[in-house]
Amino acid sequence: MSTNALTGLNPAQLEAVVAEPGPILVVAGAGSGKTRVLTHRIAHLVDEHGAAPASILAITFTNKAAGEMAERVNRALGRSATGMWVMTFHAACARILRAEATRIGFRQSFSIYDASDQVRLVRSIIEDDLGKDSKRYPARGVHARISDAKNRLISAEQFADDSDGYFDTTVGEVYLRYQSRLLEAGAMDFDDLLVHTAHLLEQIPAAREKWQTAFKHVLVDEYQDTNHAQYRLIRSLAEGHRSIFVVGDSDQSIYSWRGADIRNILDFEKDFPNARTIRLEQNYRSTQHILDAANAVIEHNQGRQAKRLWSELGQGEPVRVVECQDERSEARFVVGQIARVIGEGGSLRDVAIFYRTNAQSRALEEALRQADVPYRIIGGTGFYDRQEIKDALAYLRAIANPSDDVSLRRIINVPRRAIGDTTVSRLTEHAAMMGVSLRLALLDADSILPGSAARKAVTGFAALMDRLAAAAVSMEPAELLERIYDETAMIESLRAERTLEANGRIENLDELLGVARSATLTGQPEADLAMFLQELSLVSDADQLPDTDDDSAVTMMTLHTAKGLEFPRVYMVGMEDNIFPHARALEEANLEEERRLCYVGMTRAREQLTMTYARTRSLYGRQDYNPPSTFLREIPAEYVDHERVSSRGGTSLPSSPGALVGSPGTDYSVAGDCSGAYRGSPVDLDGRHGSSPPLGRGHCDRSALSRGDPRPLP
Repeated sequence: MSTNALTGLNPAQLEAVVAEPGPILVVAGAGSGKTRVLTHRIAHLVDEHGAAPASILAITFTNKAAGEMAERVNRALGRSATGMWVMTFHAACARILRAEATRIGFRQSFSIYDASDQVRLVRSIIEDDLGKDSKRYPARGVHARISDAKNRLISAEQFADDSDGYFDTTVGEVYLRYQSRLLEAGAMDFDDLLVHTAHLLEQIPAAREKWQTAFKHVLVDEYQDTNHAQYRLIRSLAEGHRSIFVVGDSDQSIYSWRGADIRNILDFEKDFPNARTIRLEQNYRSTQHILDAANAVIEHNQGRQAKRLWSELGQGEPVRVVECQDERSEARFVVGQIARVIGEGGSLRDVAIFYRTNAQSRALEEALRQADVPYRIIGGTGFYDRQEIKDALAYLRAIANPSDDVSLRRIINVPRRAIGDTTVSRLTEHAAMMGVSLRLALLDADSILPGSAARKAVTGFAALMDRLAAAAVSMEPAELLERIYDETAMIESLRAERTLEANGRIENLDELLGVARSATLTGQPEADLAMFLQELSLVSDADQLPDTDDDSAVTMMTLHTAKGLEFPRVYMVGMEDNIFPHARALEEANLEEERRLCYVGMTRAREQLTMTYARTRSLYGRQDYNPPSTFLREIPAEYVDHERVSSRGGTSLPSSPGALVGSPGTDYSVAGDCSGAYRGSPVDLDGRHGSSPPLGRGHCDRSALSRGDPRPLP
């Protein structure tokens, strides 16, 4: 690689790129150019050390990242590096195992089961082989436990021997049969690709020597995200030549729930004595105020490699910490700020909203839609488009309208109650032939269904719907929804899965219950239910959203999804204890990972970072009064501009920290909010608030909100 190709690197990057082959740990802070270092390192090995491209193994975590890295390497070399292995862990393991399958008792043409195949096989074992209730032992939850065990290289025999309690004992039985069935089918699941490769390299010396010789240089991206199986196979490949180059950041390790083990990066220097550690601390993304605030938060963690990000992009604006009355005030504030961005000629694509859990998006989505602000949700689904929400609402619709066959078909086997597609087809055909609704056809189950199990399941479902319909006559929507959750075991079946995904779905259902509790009521239950469903259909109808492309929409996502992205303007909402940090993390003493997640969110912002919290929040079906987030209290005052908005969501125009804006009688709230704002003495994040008076109120031009026209109102 030519000297000119190295001139764009800063001193730390250059040091990493040209270091002599050996164990090297690059601690790469957020926005520090780690991908550039990796690609130039590979090119340097080829050009300066004469490494054959085929002798280089570069591991990434996504196919997209692998493709981008290969393309960058080719550009750095000025030619194609044919034969180089730049791929994901699973792709590399699959290629190795295709070549070595016979050593471990498989054919080269072994099958790889996808996620649905895996869950389907587990369910078959639970129900057919063991004769157990799949509601009590949900297939997804059992499979998640098996997957976690495999990622920690715990065999089925070990798991079964060490299992304790009814659930894990059953998981052990399923795990043994699951592995046996995979072997019989000549198949592997995704986790097996890692497990079998690790065991191949550790237990078969000839295979280990072959692949250590083949790969003279091993490079790994996002090393903090590796699990135990990935760590073991990487160590086996590199322990001979010790030319291992890993890039990562312990401060961005946020996937322990997927099996990622932060100890892999923290213990690198123990695993490879005399390893060289190089820190990339210059950030090319964010202004210094944002970085100083993020540094201050993450420095409270004990399990980390010390570093402090700095930038040449200038001090920039202080981080805005905004106190809101409740989640509706918070949502209106954020929407008002977005309107201001548009009014100042900015682009919606520059704006991102981050939240800790998917359920938090509901209030934001409603405010954005009400203001006709287009948005897109990355790595997730709109609140009212989520499966569990659609299921719960389908129950309500089927109760409110017995002729709603679409809703009834959606829920007839939700949760699973042994009513299969064949049974539903028979019922539907009978309904069409008799000219009646599907609901009425259920009553004829005894005469049209041949199987006793199917008849029993359909009869039970019909009785359930009758009970719920009778209850609806005297219950408000929220009470009816609670009754549905209870009688259908909808929450119970999700809780039994024991997965984080299921926990998120439960939180969403609780949030829907909160929506129902805040619904407008007339005192007439049937009318209230119809009105509630009508209001939700208007809010949740995707056709109401304007057509958008990626350049004309606000981006919304959970903080976990935000990793690897960046935006000029970032809003982190719900900064309260028990929301973020999440209550589950506090219960499990996992505050350090939550703090790393906060650090990741903060370092996504390039120019403006706003963090909001509410004095009271209705979420998961209850109203809470949580203190401001622990993480907010960890940011020194000199990096922060505190504000407080009124219950209507209005706020003053930006100004220097602590200064009142405007003169008495002037309202600078964004049009559409019709509210005053509090500015002045900083908010006391321990729960005591400044006593600045509200600014004067004026008249409100609500039409200006969609135009994004921030201005003093007369």
